[in-house]
Amino acid sequence: MTTAARPAGLAPVRHALDNGMVILAKEARTTPAVTINASIHAGGAFEPADLPGLAFFLSRVIDRGTETRSADDIALDLDNRGVTLAVNVTRHTLSLTCTALVEDFEPVLRLVADIIRHPSLPEAEITTRRGEIVTMIRQDEDNPAVVAIERLLALLYPDGHPYGRRSKGTAASVEAIARDALVRFHRARVAPGSVTLVMVGDVEPARATEVAARAFGDWQAPCPPAASLPRVAPATSRREQVIPMMTKSQADIAYGFTTILRDDPAYYAYTLMNNVFGQYALGGRLGDSIRERQGMAYYVYSVFEANVVEGPLMVRAGVNPANVERAIASIDAEIAAMVGEGVTERELAESKQYLIGSMPRTLETNAGIAGFLQMIEFFQLGLDYDLRLPGLLDAVTRDEVNAAARRALASDRATIVVAGPYAPSSAA
Repeated sequence: MTTAARPAGLAPVRHALDNGMVILAKEARTTPAVTINASIHAGGAFEPADLPGLAFFLSRVIDRGTETRSADDIALDLDNRGVTLAVNVTRHTLSLTCTALVEDFEPVLRLVADIIRHPSLPEAEITTRRGEIVTMIRQDEDNPAVVAIERLLALLYPDGHPYGRRSKGTAASVEAIARDALVRFHRARVAPGSVTLVMVGDVEPARATEVAARAFGDWQAPCPPAASLPRVAPATSRREQVIPMMTKSQADIAYGFTTILRDDPAYYAYTLMNNVFGQYALGGRLGDSIRERQGMAYYVYSVFEANVVEGPLMVRAGVNPANVERAIASIDAEIAAMVGEGVTERELAESKQYLIGSMPRTLETNAGIAGFLQMIEFFQLGLDYDLRLPGLLDAVTRDEVNAAARRALASDRATIVVAGPYAPSSAA
């Protein structure tokens, strides 16, 4: 009798430099390239309450020059190597990501290190980017889908909670952000102890780690404090708000709740419940009922985002203004069915199969692997998480999924925002 070999999994190599910076390296020989993903604990949750949008602003100017390179120098160097540097910001992190040919790996990593450690934040670039950000904000304010989501989050996370702030800030807050505020934020948040560097591709982990140590090892700065975020109590009653945007052709609905922390043991039951509810195939039960069978929505789906504090579960729908009330009633009905009848054994089995089966697709590119490794490091899930995840999902029972539905979903305490050319019938 032979015993099946245990799958090797990703098996990344993890190394912590003496200055506190964490390095994860994964060799992948599929293509002669290396993805570099640097994540810094410098997202929106860390910005001052009176300067919303500061983290986003920094993400727009951090690569616009260093102490030894101009913005044009950086752009030309990257362009000559065929590299695109993406800078993104979330509630908790600011990240820089790019993919370079293996022969360019070392100089590109040195450039990324220079951008992270020594941004010059030139006044001229700040002025230019400020104008661009204000334009983005104006565009968001004219987009019913964005307006609905931002207002829903503000209601779910009130009193200035970082999760309820607009990620880009407001036009007024962006106009108030001067260079010294950006410099202070960078100095306070960007330090080796707040950085995780992931490298995935055609390079041996030992060499990747050695190159990273040369680029970052002499960097010394105090480790910034972790985020201290207030916990969020769930709503106790139903709230509905309409934001009239009468020149638009479509109404957008954002309907949601706060849920659980990412480290809650029920996370996997919630994930499966949400997949049945609004994600599987063309949008789970929501998509099958509201879009396919009733033909009421241009799109409808649900999103579940457990996080450091209680994350949201949101239903999103775009509808003809004449269908707003019917669409909301249908969402209510699907919630009642999820809570009252629960998921079927077939739905649970298909959702497990879908989520487990989609993992290889997530991990088929260097960039996908790098993002996955950043996630497991951020939430401290363990380097073998890719091997354990299928079992964690498969072990969830129907009773646990139904308990998650009862805990998460209740139409009588839903928060609902409608943005678009719509006025409630009661106001007619």
